[in-house]
Amino acid sequence: MAVSIHDHALLGVFDALIFQKTAKGFEHLGDLPSWFPPPGLSRETELSPEQILDRSFFLQHFLHEAQAWWESGKTGPWKSGLWNEPALFGEDVVLEATAVRHGSFRYLILQRFGPDMVPIQPLLQKAREEQLSHRQAVNHHERTEAQLGSRLAKSEQERDDVMAVLDGLGLGTIMIDANRVVTFISGKAHDLLQTDPARIIGRTLIDGLPWKEDDSARVEEMGRLPGAQRQVVRVVMDGKKRSATALEVEVQDDPRDPRKTILLLKDVTEMEELRRLLVGPTQFQNLIGKSPAMRAVYERIRDIAVVDVPVLIDGETGTGKELVARALHQLSPRHDHLFLPVNCAGLTDSLLGSQLFGHKRGAFTGAISDHEGFFESAEGGTLLLDEIGDMPLAIQTTLLRVLQEGEIIRLGESRPRKVNVRVLAATNQHLQELVDKGAFRADLLYRIRVARLRLPPLRERREDIPLLSTAFFEQSRVALGKMGVLDIAPETMQSFLRYSWPGNVRELKGALEYALIHCRGGSVLPSDLPPELSDGPPAVQSSPFSKPNERQLILDALAQTKGKRAQAAKILGMSRSTFYRRLTELEIVQEDSDR
Repeated sequence: MAVSIHDHALLGVFDALIFQKTAKGFEHLGDLPSWFPPPGLSRETELSPEQILDRSFFLQHFLHEAQAWWESGKTGPWKSGLWNEPALFGEDVVLEATAVRHGSFRYLILQRFGPDMVPIQPLLQKAREEQLSHRQAVNHHERTEAQLGSRLAKSEQERDDVMAVLDGLGLGTIMIDANRVVTFISGKAHDLLQTDPARIIGRTLIDGLPWKEDDSARVEEMGRLPGAQRQVVRVVMDGKKRSATALEVEVQDDPRDPRKTILLLKDVTEMEELRRLLVGPTQFQNLIGKSPAMRAVYERIRDIAVVDVPVLIDGETGTGKELVARALHQLSPRHDHLFLPVNCAGLTDSLLGSQLFGHKRGAFTGAISDHEGFFESAEGGTLLLDEIGDMPLAIQTTLLRVLQEGEIIRLGESRPRKVNVRVLAATNQHLQELVDKGAFRADLLYRIRVARLRLPPLRERREDIPLLSTAFFEQSRVALGKMGVLDIAPETMQSFLRYSWPGNVRELKGALEYALIHCRGGSVLPSDLPPELSDGPPAVQSSPFSKPNERQLILDALAQTKGKRAQAAKILGMSRSTFYRRLTELEIVQEDSDR
């Protein structure tokens, strides 16, 4: 029997069960994937791949449909949709079957998905397109013209076969050589990029691909990182003849030559649209949150950013004042220039004055050379004076003159120097009270608060805690190397929602990092939390939400638990019956994913 895809080692990198239909039935091709056989069964004897086809009623039904589809002459893959086989694989494993036809050959691809429905494909980088190995073999050996033609023909056939399987898996493939030049683009990648391959092949990654330059730069950066530190890059392309496309780009080393790179492209447009419809926009610049309080902050940032005046950012410690300052800078006309944060606390008059305004050589002991201060360094950009309430009075007087006249005088000099800098100030103190006590100049306060922004403490926007927790969890488990921890347990999230968070967002992030360090299982449990959260009584005993935003909180909890109502009810501290009643009363239609 002739098998179209004859390199079984190549098939193994797809981490899927691949069958070819023969006259006698279905024959398994290649090595077994990492997830087969199921836990507890012998890899050799107790369950063969072909037996799955016989044991699964769902697969038997799908194969009847696939047979009719194969005989219809239609093109493209035929997918079964997601289902599970609890008796064989357990409740959390989700499967999907795909029927593919390539020429006269008919294939069945069986993929396994994890609990979050993300395909497990950890070995794709090993040999994505080994069909080019024939060409390499020809280049390494002097062959006759007839032999060269034969090998090239086989290479083309193998490439077509492998591309058929990759397309069936929904993956576009781009190959880049050691000089960062695109050498190959698959048909699926061509469809996703909506661009003629002739305009891409032979050009560099940044010049050739129809992405924003920043997106190409992020993909390049991922290629420079070690494999374990790489992350999927999200790219959104503005559609020319159709709507915008959201892609996930995975960067892998070419197993034949580590200097070369393989990009794997997957279309996630539909998933992104569904997520936005469910939870709405959740992030602004680097600020996370979609509560009414944070949406008001975002609007204020947009309004203030374009007006070139001083801004006073007021908020408790840990609320994200520097992030707000950076957002103001990024959205302002000065975004192409430097953003420079300076902490005013804990420095003496002379040291802070030297840092801000600079000094001349010999101005004081230790001034061995001329020094440019922060105001001159930030020329054309933005200077953030953090904890301005701790600034010494003598420096306040000098700062007021800089704001009024737009010029500084270095220590030890008498000649003023013009500066063009936007000043932002941040504080967690009540500056008016400091003015009343004589610790802060009233005229400086009036000068720096031309525009004002107040950041709400975390206890005033509890509905943002699940979003913040999820974001920090994903960041921290990568940074700490705790990829075996998969999620935050519902009872842990309930503890987060009930706690008062005196340290605000910074304390929440620190608590998650602490919990991840101490976590020994697959979920962050209440026992993993810092003592102030796990030992002490909850600071908030009542329900963490009120009538006006209850609907949004329920939607957020459902999104956090991927539609599992029982877990969402636990997060919100409700019984199941109360939760289901509120779903009906608030007219929230949500498919139950508990089963």
